[in-house]
Amino acid sequence: MSNSKGLHPRNFHNKRYDFEALTKSYPKLSEHIITNKYNDKTINFSDSISVQVLNQALLAHFYFIKNWSIPKGHLCPPIPGRADYIHYLADITSATEPLMGLDIGTGTGCIYPLLGASLYNYSFVATDISPESLESSKIIIESNDHLKHKITLRLQIDPKAIFKNIIKDDDLFDFTICNPPFHSSHEEALIGANKKRINLLKNKLKKGHEINSLKRESNFGGVFHELWCPGGELEFIGTMISESVLYKKKVKLFTTLVSKKANLDVFILKLNDVKAKNVRTIEMQHGQKISHILTWSI
Repeated sequence: MSNSKGLHPRNFHNKRYDFEALTKSYPKLSEHIITNKYNDKTINFSDSISVQVLNQALLAHFYFIKNWSIPKGHLCPPIPGRADYIHYLADITSATEPLMGLDIGTGTGCIYPLLGASLYNYSFVATDISPESLESSKIIIESNDHLKHKITLRLQIDPKAIFKNIIKDDDLFDFTICNPPFHSSHEEALIGANKKRINLLKNKLKKGHEINSLKRESNFGGVFHELWCPGGELEFIGTMISESVLYKKKVKLFTTLVSKKANLDVFILKLNDVKAKNVRTIEMQHGQKISHILTWSI
């Protein structure tokens, strides 16, 4: 078990946001900057539009990614946490040459392939069960000429499958990456979003925001396949582990995020059952959010 008390040391976002620098890279951000009672510049993190614009500024300033956007109502990924996963992957693989990754559930923002290509010159096959998500990702990729040749998109035609239908006979991946839907139902996802909203409001009050200035709109978007699936992350990652046995010659290292720490023991037992090797967990912390990366090979 490897632990981290905060963001990865190479993460650009270890320090407070420099809104002046970000605004120079992405002028539209200036329309969303507010000042709290401590005279600190910030944005309204409960406003989905402001959060998306901040993401656009971060991607433009640090990663040279332009014209990034996601359709309304879809999951808006927190850039610092997503970058952490990529940095830890780089530590695990410790390769000197560019690697090929497989992103399971790339979503509308294609965020892991974009960050991986920008930070470490990785190439990716990015997959999703939603044609709408892949179309959104395609628009982003085609808007960034330097990344066009680095990312290929593939549609998963079976929502119950992970690697089946995706990995081809001539494929060889250095790693997989995944942020699985961890809720088991729409109701559970709503409860989780409400808890996040309450924690966000409490945190903003501590930092000097007036409660009246915080819109009652949640920035925790997400549609069915982004937030929940039958059986939640237990079922999803369980299927991933089972299928990984079938593709042991095609993938050097399997990895996935695990949101619920209590599930780790279940997954490790299942990995022992399939005689997996190089099983390890890495703890990541971003603010109050703690998650784990689970890795293994077959």
